[in-house]
Amino acid sequence: MNDQLNETLLGWIDALNTPLWNFLVIFLVAVGLFYTIATGAVQLRLFWQSIKVMKGSRKAGDDDHGITPFQAFVTGLASRVGVGNVAGVAIAIAIGGPGAVFWMWMTAFLGMSSAFVESSLAQLFKVRDSQNKQFRGGPAYYISQGLKQKWLGIVFAVALISTYGFVFNAVQANAIIGATSHAWGWDKANVSFNLGGLELVISWVGLFLVLITACIIFGGIKRIAQVAERFVPFMAFLYLAVALYIAVINIDMLPGIFQLIFSKAFEFEAAAGGFFGSMISMAMMMGIKRGLFSNEAGMGSAPNAAAASDVKHPVNQGLVQMLGVFVDTFVVCSCTAIIILASGLYENAGFEGVALTQMALESQIGSWGDDFLAVILFLFAYSSVIGNYAYAEGNVQFINNSPKVMMVFRVLVLVMVYFGAVMSVPVIWNLADLFMGVMASINLFAILLLTPFLLMLLKDYVGQLKQGVQEPVFKLDNHPKFKEKVDSDIW
Repeated sequence: MNDQLNETLLGWIDALNTPLWNFLVIFLVAVGLFYTIATGAVQLRLFWQSIKVMKGSRKAGDDDHGITPFQAFVTGLASRVGVGNVAGVAIAIAIGGPGAVFWMWMTAFLGMSSAFVESSLAQLFKVRDSQNKQFRGGPAYYISQGLKQKWLGIVFAVALISTYGFVFNAVQANAIIGATSHAWGWDKANVSFNLGGLELVISWVGLFLVLITACIIFGGIKRIAQVAERFVPFMAFLYLAVALYIAVINIDMLPGIFQLIFSKAFEFEAAAGGFFGSMISMAMMMGIKRGLFSNEAGMGSAPNAAAASDVKHPVNQGLVQMLGVFVDTFVVCSCTAIIILASGLYENAGFEGVALTQMALESQIGSWGDDFLAVILFLFAYSSVIGNYAYAEGNVQFINNSPKVMMVFRVLVLVMVYFGAVMSVPVIWNLADLFMGVMASINLFAILLLTPFLLMLLKDYVGQLKQGVQEPVFKLDNHPKFKEKVDSDIW
């Protein structure tokens, strides 16, 4: 019965996913290309400036009601660096082949400009929370203010809450269960008993995830940012250190690996039917899908953390979040790709997702690699759960900032964390794709319509840099044409 239900759900979800993603793959690339041109390739010409801003951003700003830019960076990275970097890359390579890695890189390169745009806009249109005076914002806010479409802001907020508060957190929990089961034989159905003819299954690992998640999410955005600030750099360093070791011991293979990625990227095999589908190869489809899941560029998620930051100029946070996309895909995802491709195991259809990465690691560094990845994946996935919650919290506040509503939302988040621990892998990943696609579509249309605001911000920032100003400061009074369109006492 359970298998039949899974098949039915997959059929319904795929019926919606196929046309949505056939369109969205083209749209994502087009928007990224548009902003790369419109901003003068901001991801290249201001890349070193983004590193400079990030390095100097650990210090709190003048307003104690915001988090630091670095905390916003790692909160965004906490959500980005997760299952997508380990299981997502493996799935992309297993289904789309080595060429999928190239399309992940292309998505990230073009997406850096989209990430810059959405996070800068989030800063411009951010507001103060009426209760605790903390900064909050994101696409729901710039859609509501900038486009004067409150109803569309609510639709986006609901899409983000569903995606990040619920579905993506279920994905992370599901991956933790898969990794620990593969490494240590932990069965996700640890306890089962019959209750009046109904078989009840309890996952004690799932319950443990619920408990440790509750400890963080009931502390709010400040606690999430403080935890992420200590958590993310440590876990990323561990994973990258092992990946670097594997790259060094396989140094002779690296040219061949990169040649394989580039040569396979343009081998054409239609991913789906229809006009758009016939233009898209499986490598492109999987690379862009899994790349977007991992780096979130243009999806409208990271701006929620970016808006909570206290900065002197909106562009500062845009640069910092742009750097997050680079670190996520070009650094962390590339490391996973090297581990998998160096092992050669991606050609074995018996391994998928987390299991493929675990087997690849084990083949390179011995049996302890299986255990190591299970621990690292737990850290990655757990950080993503708390980062995802931070995104969703701001959107719940946008719709209804009631303590009772917030309490119900937090309980539902915990329910979905547990649900993911006992749910089927294909259903959860396909459901994630569906919600992610809806959210990204709304956000991409919104930022395109708000392009004049972005170009004004970028011109102001670059102009101050050219005048020798070390730390540009944005003053809305200097732009009377836009002042009446931005309802803010912050700038």
